[in-house]
Amino acid sequence: MKAVSVVTLRKELKHRSNEDLLELCLRLSKFKKENKELLTYLLFEAHDELGYIASVKKEIDEQFTTINTSSYFYVKKSVRKILRMIKKYAKYSLKKETEVELLLHFCNVLLKFDPELFKNVTIGNIYERQILFIKKLVATLHEDLQYDYQVELEKLEATSTPLKARVYF
Repeated sequence: MKAVSVVTLRKELKHRSNEDLLELCLRLSKFKKENKELLTYLLFEAHDELGYIASVKKEIDEQFTTINTSSYFYVKKSVRKILRMIKKYAKYSLKKETEVELLLHFCNVLLKFDPELFKNVTIGNIYERQILFIKKLVATLHEDLQYDYQVELEKLEATSTPLKARVYF
């Protein structure tokens, strides 16, 4: 079975009654965890974006406390998992400010997690890619927000520079 386009779905949904739409949404939420998470965000958290950001930041902190630090392999795997989670939650919001906030928090926590992590090139590269991605996102925002986030980025880069210098030289 091939899925139809969003335009076709929209046209068909316009012809359905409210009860049918309710049934479709509930049935859709039963199949995938992501559908249920998106529906939860839209119904309960979309009106309070700051609360949503705070709850995701708390979850990021909890994820960092559960990282197995016995090997760089496990650390890299866990950091990538946290990054995937951040991208998924940012995708629910569709707001660039939310994504910037979450990625800045991720980079801050990664820096504070263990300075010795930057001896590993892969983890350093993950960090650097996120910094570059944040810079690209910030460039698309309003000027006032750009300034605020630019200040945070400069603080972040100032604290990471000694770590990178120690590792690569």
